[in-house]
Amino acid sequence: MSLPLTLLNTWLRWTEKPFLANATSATALRRSFDLKSRLFFHAPLGTQRTRTTLAGADALEVRKTDAGADHTILYFHGGAHVFGSPRTHAAMLSALVKRTGGVAVLPRYPLAPEHPFPAAIDHCVACYRALLNGGQDPARLTVGGDSAGGNLAFAVLATLLAEGDPLPAGVFGLSPLMDLTFSGPSHVANADSDVVLPAHRIKDTAAGYLAGHAADDPRASPLFADLTGAPPVWLTVGDTEILTDDSTRLAERLRAQSVPVDLTVARDRPHVWTLFHNLLPEAHETLDQLAGWITAQTGVNAPTR
Repeated sequence: MSLPLTLLNTWLRWTEKPFLANATSATALRRSFDLKSRLFFHAPLGTQRTRTTLAGADALEVRKTDAGADHTILYFHGGAHVFGSPRTHAAMLSALVKRTGGVAVLPRYPLAPEHPFPAAIDHCVACYRALLNGGQDPARLTVGGDSAGGNLAFAVLATLLAEGDPLPAGVFGLSPLMDLTFSGPSHVANADSDVVLPAHRIKDTAAGYLAGHAADDPRASPLFADLTGAPPVWLTVGDTEILTDDSTRLAERLRAQSVPVDLTVARDRPHVWTLFHNLLPEAHETLDQLAGWITAQTGVNAPTR
């Protein structure tokens, strides 16, 4: 474990986790994450971002400045379905597309509690279909997300499979939230070791998102979805996260359904550590691995960085 990772874990444990445990409103969560993303998350040189619209709502495109759009990453940001935005995650996606080339599209999906389940999923499915209707080749398209955005990515996949849509080349998740029933043992076993997520608070935000809907609905908890016939899946999660078992159990279910899965459970990593690509060598390592997987699935050549 690098010194920057040791220091970051300590800082997150003593600052971010207490804040998330005690924040009193969605507005406070949104303002805090937006400010922190401006302070700490910076795109690498040689990338650019452009505002656009997708499925009738705002979205953000990020790309390597001197690269064409030979493939696309449709990415759903995390934030417990309550906070976060394309802007808060644009720097991380800039670091990823600098490794892959192509373009990443980050939709601004509706957030809870103002827009509860299934508003976000419906919009994310509409965004996927809008890309295809605009001429995007699904064989050159990957779909991914982190945390609650990973939940949405796999909910979209489940919907596409159920409704017979053309499928993307692959789907990936960074510390994805797969089970809103929180039945995984790590939700209890890692409650103390997780340096970011307070276990009780994630249940509160999930309740606001579900607004009375059943937590075991496969669209709400893609862990329970039938993903037979899905394209290859890539997952990574930290071994000290309360969400560790969301990824390990999903990988087990996917393999049982004959879906190719690449799973990495990384030691002592905080929730969605790739956001800290400006600070952590471990984040660079993970983004390199993900970029290699994306280029392999889409059949494109990675650019020279």
